[in-house]
Amino acid sequence: MPTSRVILLLSGSLRGGSSNKTVLRTAQAVAPPQVRTVRPEGGLAALPHFNPDDDNEALLPAPVAALRAAIDEADAVLICTPEYAGTLPGSFKNLLDWTVGGTEICDKPTAWVNAANPGRGHGAETTLRTVLGYTGADIVEAACVRVPVDPTRVGEDGVMTDPGAREQIAKVLDLLVERAASQYA
Repeated sequence: MPTSRVILLLSGSLRGGSSNKTVLRTAQAVAPPQVRTVRPEGGLAALPHFNPDDDNEALLPAPVAALRAAIDEADAVLICTPEYAGTLPGSFKNLLDWTVGGTEICDKPTAWVNAANPGRGHGAETTLRTVLGYTGADIVEAACVRVPVDPTRVGEDGVMTDPGAREQIAKVLDLLVERAASQYA
């Protein structure tokens, strides 16, 4: 039986009905049995504003400590974030700022799915790549894909019904698991 792998799903959106959360719900739905997907407790809204004075183990706010623990316990990380004003949303950049001082994401297989419509979302991708470079994340290039969400092809459960989109997201998970397996063998 294959070893079970944990993939942490991080949404860059605070909106409940966001297309980014739709992508991550779809990832949960299409994950193979040996993959456990996890979404952090509390999400973005629970994180305090980043303050370098608090970025040490003795002072870490509880939501930040929980985020770092979730990253540490995961075998890989999958991100789906919107773009605001040509870059990452401030709340998600705040989440990433809290990861720079820790080592949990360093060398962790990481990818993103861009859910934006064609011609959009490039600024968020560029910023994400830059910040993840500072954290030392292992960006799995082949797993960084664009899967626009067609709202007419989303079920009442908030999961994408389009077979092609589901297949692409399943492939992303496979690539992350493959990289994690090679790193943690």
